Amino acid sequence: MTSRAAARRYARALFDVVLAEGSIERAQAELQSFADLVAGSDALTNVFANPAIPAARKRGVVAALLQRTGMPAGPVSKLVQLLADRDRLVILPEVARAYRERVMDHQNIVRGDVITAAPLASEALKRIEEGLAQATGRRVMLDARVDPSIIGGAITRIGSTVYDGSVTTQLQKMKQALVERNQ
Repeated sequence: MTSRAAARRYARALFDVVLAEGSIERAQAELQSFADLVAGSDALTNVFANPAIPAARKRGVVAALLQRTGMPAGPVSKLVQLLADRDRLVILPEVARAYRERVMDHQNIVRGDVITAAPLASEALKRIEEGLAQATGRRVMLDARVDPSIIGGAITRIGSTVYDGSVTTQLQKMKQALVERNQ
């Protein structure tokens, strides 16, 4: 089983337990916080990725981290300890990502990107999100980026769907139409 598939399974199991017992958002925050703690320390990352270090030692490190961070004993701490027992702590960032996606899906939220030639005002971004929400039937959260090469307009990606209203693309389409007409 690939690490991505394993991460999705762990995330799904955590989500199912938390959905029945508690707050899915709090669990997401705890999981992401612990994953960020590990990712922010080269020493921890190296220890957890090193197959020469026994799983029992890794569990001890995890237990100490959980105690030091004050994470409550609950589904997230149990999952992290389980990953340590199974020597699968290296997939922790992927588990956090998969869990976040599952929470967003449960809340009917979809993430996307919008690329514009100039920075977008927050009101304009909000209007684009609202328009896309009507088109998709889901709440849309966009990450805005700037790319001056598109000249103007916007390119929006939601999942595998791309809405390309850039000036560059429109110019390319016009060029293609003129070329085809002159042949």
